[in-house]
Amino acid sequence: MNATAIDTTALAELGVADSPFLPEECADRARHAAAFVDTTALDRSGPGSYLLLWRTEHSEAWLNTWWESRDTGYHDHQGSCVGVHVIEGTAWQEGLPVGVPRRARRYGPGESFSFPGSGVHRMDHDAGAVTIHVYSPPLQAIGHYELIDGDLHRTPGPPDEGSPASPHLLDALNAIGR
Repeated sequence: MNATAIDTTALAELGVADSPFLPEECADRARHAAAFVDTTALDRSGPGSYLLLWRTEHSEAWLNTWWESRDTGYHDHQGSCVGVHVIEGTAWQEGLPVGVPRRARRYGPGESFSFPGSGVHRMDHDAGAVTIHVYSPPLQAIGHYELIDGDLHRTPGPPDEGSPASPHLLDALNAIGR
């Protein structure tokens, strides 16, 4: 990712706080951070990338580029809430439904959403999406969910790696909806 696309000096103030943010505050910080990103200067080669915009005691922010479509699979943020702002393209977000119909929601340029730290969700990014994610408190780990022999399993993963898709879990949820 081209660092000249980001005004890091102005971004630093967005992460300053006396306590962790609420989910809606994360979405608000992500929306404000978007103003400091010059998308015309982004390197659009490869599958996409992740760039840490700030990390403080109470929050962190990432600029994510998705030059290829990517499903994050069902995952949790181990207690960190998240606010996401879509700068370009389209991103889909849905919680992990149990006993209710699936509720995937589409977000386009200029739209934001938040998700609680207690939740499990997945995101599906269309090719060309550019998003900012603000987590509070900073991510310590990510739990990945998948069905193994019909049972739901959580596998812990590091906070700075992409999460794998959950194809068996997604297939099972799709089968229920038919």
